[in-house]
Amino acid sequence: MAENHNIFEKELLPHIDALKTFAFHLTYDEDDANDLVQETYMKAHRFIDKYIQGTNAKAWLFKILKNAYINQYRKRSKQPTRVDFEDIVNYHDSDDSTMQGYLDLREELFDSMMGDEVTIAINALPIDFRTVVLLCDVEGFTYEEISKIIDVPIGTVRSRLFRARNMLKEKLKNYAQKLGYKDMRGENKTGKKPSDDGDAADEEA
Repeated sequence: MAENHNIFEKELLPHIDALKTFAFHLTYDEDDANDLVQETYMKAHRFIDKYIQGTNAKAWLFKILKNAYINQYRKRSKQPTRVDFEDIVNYHDSDDSTMQGYLDLREELFDSMMGDEVTIAINALPIDFRTVVLLCDVEGFTYEEISKIIDVPIGTVRSRLFRARNMLKEKLKNYAQKLGYKDMRGENKTGKKPSDDGDAADEEA
């Protein structure tokens, strides 16, 4: 029991702020977010024997929180809405060079942008897309870790992130232009065109 208490204190509790941030972006309500975090830690304490000491405690906690959120959502709605964009959008293959170019541009944009506009835009995304953006761009999880947290294949994680960043690009277009991003697909911040290879990768039929 003492050992479990030490594990809880040293490996699990340090992630409480990250959990609160994630929970708030899911619920939009501070009280609901706090309840969700409390439930997460209660379940973590209850099932601490399932946790392997020294592994990724943060990912383990985020998975518990995500499942707790889904359960709460289902209780509040007899038929919860879940938009599965994989069924209606033709995604690029995860290894496609065009998609990688988009991802690099989105990462540059996220590194440069700060402020309420970004938060509002992220919160306006559909839940599946909002989740991967928060986990990847805000919390810094790898694709593999996100795949385990939300229980989807890595290819789906890449696809959702690609789609979500494109949605954010549209929502933040005016804000991006103020920062010097005239065209996220065709020009960089200095207004210069990418290399010929980059142009070829960005061309679409």
